[in-house]
Amino acid sequence: MKIGLIIVGDEILSGRRTDKHLPKIVEILKQRSLSLDWVRILGDDPDDLEHCYRDSFARGDLVFSTGGIGATPDDLTREAVARARGIEMERHPEGKEILEQRAQETGRTLTPEGYRLIEFPAGSELVPNPFNGIPGFALEKHYFVPGFPQMAWPMIEWVLDTHYPDLGEHQYREYSLLVHSANESQVIPAMETIMRDYPEVKAFSLPIIGDVLRIELGVKGPEQQAKPALAYLKQALNDLQLQWDRH
Repeated sequence: MKIGLIIVGDEILSGRRTDKHLPKIVEILKQRSLSLDWVRILGDDPDDLEHCYRDSFARGDLVFSTGGIGATPDDLTREAVARARGIEMERHPEGKEILEQRAQETGRTLTPEGYRLIEFPAGSELVPNPFNGIPGFALEKHYFVPGFPQMAWPMIEWVLDTHYPDLGEHQYREYSLLVHSANESQVIPAMETIMRDYPEVKAFSLPIIGDVLRIELGVKGPEQQAKPALAYLKQALNDLQLQWDRH
């Protein structure tokens, strides 16, 4: 199963805010032996959001989407999702109870605008928010969380640990070697052999520019293919009499 990330917000594209989600979510996934396959960054444009979500639902991937689920007019994610799936918006009954309970505990009066926080596409499930209790929502392997990192990150961790605890066993492993005093042309044949003989594995080469030419050379893919591919790569480097060590 591929994993995607959608980051929503004009403030990211304009530079008013610097995105922190991508590196952190890569880290969260890596801790669970998972990896991110794709990412999209979108502004607060209803048509662009609708098209993006229509495409991501069609892919069947596991998708996390951050931002755009507040109560102000520029929060457009929920409506875009509903249009992408051709369903109506509705006030989530359990979300309503959570919102009213929180209002009672904090002494706040709920306005009609406040209830927008728990109006989601019909059929959505809730994603609990440990920071302030106001939930996100989930629909068809898509999980929608606020743009605030202190809310989004634990919510994404909860999703992974609750709904996909064993996903890492079937996902990619990444192994890399540091090859010294080599250029990419020397290792291309080995990379081509790996990608031919191990079709689920990707071979990668990342040159490191410095006083001495070095290459970070590696493979990534399901462990049952990535490990033998790595063994082949080590042998190929030895046959080429290239010095390498684990990176």
